[in-house]
Amino acid sequence: MNTIRSTWYGWGALAVAGGGAYYFAKRSVNAERKARHEADMKRRHLSDSLEFSSRQSNHMGNHRRSADNAGSPSTEASHDLATTKHALQNGGPKAQEKSKYEASEPFRAKKGDRFS
Repeated sequence: MNTIRSTWYGWGALAVAGGGAYYFAKRSVNAERKARHEADMKRRHLSDSLEFSSRQSNHMGNHRRSADNAGSPSTEASHDLATTKHALQNGGPKAQEKSKYEASEPFRAKKGDRFS
């Protein structure tokens, strides 16, 4: 027969078992994350060292600056050949300038009952 003492004992044992399972699961998850992080850092370090060594070999014989600015977007933007804004043809104010996606005249809804 289930007494109050046996019920408390059963719930206590369940809580201890659940806590132990959580502890060991957390330990294994953290160990897997640590191993994955170390492998990722090792791979990145190897990739960076290979990239750095290739840069060193490229720059050893060639000390002049390259005209290619692909690694520096701010430098590349200052040498943009096709700007997005063009000078106005008629010299009018900028408020009259419209983009190529803007309608030439604004949309006007038809007045009246829309269901007829």
